[in-house]
Amino acid sequence: MSPEFVINVAERGIYTVLIISGPLLILALVIGLIVSIFQATTQIQEQTLAFVPKIVAVLLGLIIFGPWMLTHMISYASEIFSNLNRFIG
Repeated sequence: MSPEFVINVAERGIYTVLIISGPLLILALVIGLIVSIFQATTQIQEQTLAFVPKIVAVLLGLIIFGPWMLTHMISYASEIFSNLNRFIG
């Protein structure tokens, strides 16, 4: 294995993690911002109010984006295993 190959696999891994986690993180960020604006305008300072909508939004995001995320993870894993098989076998 060359150093370029290892760096390429690491870069692809970081890119895959960012692509997979991006939609859920953006969804949680948007919902958190909406809830914080709601809390600021109504002056409700309940701490648990911020967590419940984010949890529900991320759960719905997992249901919606789950198959797409799984497809990306499986393609990356199969790429790694095929490259590993090429170097071992």
